[in-house]
Amino acid sequence: MKGYAADIALAHRLADAADAVSAARFGALDLRVDTKPDLTPVSDADTAVEQEIRALLAAERPDDGLLGEEYGEQPAAGPGGRRWVVDPIDGTKNFIRGVPVWATLIALLEEDRPVAGLVSAPALGRRWWAALGEGAYAGPDQASGAPIQVSAVADLADASFCYSSLDGWEESGRLPAVLQVMRDAWRSRAYGDFYGYMLLAEGALDIMVEPELSLWDIAALVPIVTEAGGTFTDLAGQPAPGDTGSGGISAIATNGPLHTGVLARLGRAPAR
Repeated sequence: MKGYAADIALAHRLADAADAVSAARFGALDLRVDTKPDLTPVSDADTAVEQEIRALLAAERPDDGLLGEEYGEQPAAGPGGRRWVVDPIDGTKNFIRGVPVWATLIALLEEDRPVAGLVSAPALGRRWWAALGEGAYAGPDQASGAPIQVSAVADLADASFCYSSLDGWEESGRLPAVLQVMRDAWRSRAYGDFYGYMLLAEGALDIMVEPELSLWDIAALVPIVTEAGGTFTDLAGQPAPGDTGSGGISAIATNGPLHTGVLARLGRAPAR
């Protein structure tokens, strides 16, 4: 296999294993939910999915590093700076409330650059995946995947604008700017988490923004959006993911033609 084909094939096998665990626990009456130190929820499905992925990667790619939301960092043993980044269930709040919009996010990074990503949403019966220079695809599985592409919408007045929530934008001081973009756009909806980015990659909407994320929230999404023809930066206009420290990562993802205008509106420092 050339390029990242072997890595994408492995990502699908990891997703198969993850889906078997998460789908079985979705809607389970005995689902256990705890609260992490940052006050976000974690279910027994989150931890079980990450454990399954860790075990498979240890067997198939023992030299690669791994960062997971629930169990932290495992440094790479081999050269090249390769590491996998995993969010076992993105959309845990949806998962525990019975909302089917949640997914396992799997990314491969080389020297901190996302080069391959896969998003698997078994309750929606859909996956999205991409690798650097190899295009972006979606479908129920790898065998039946089809290429996807962002929209060609060039005017904000014709654009569908998506966001996850408004709380973070209020905390950042940028809420007035976000609200004005919403007023100027053709349509605005808060699909949230991974899903807005995947709809963007498929051309179903045109802009997706979030003010603060962790690396595992975003790493798998970047290759899918960019290989579908979109643009993905942080609020400073730098290629995402940007800051991976305690300050978190911001995201502005668009179809490309709309990016400069949205970045100018939301990226400028708020008045104090």
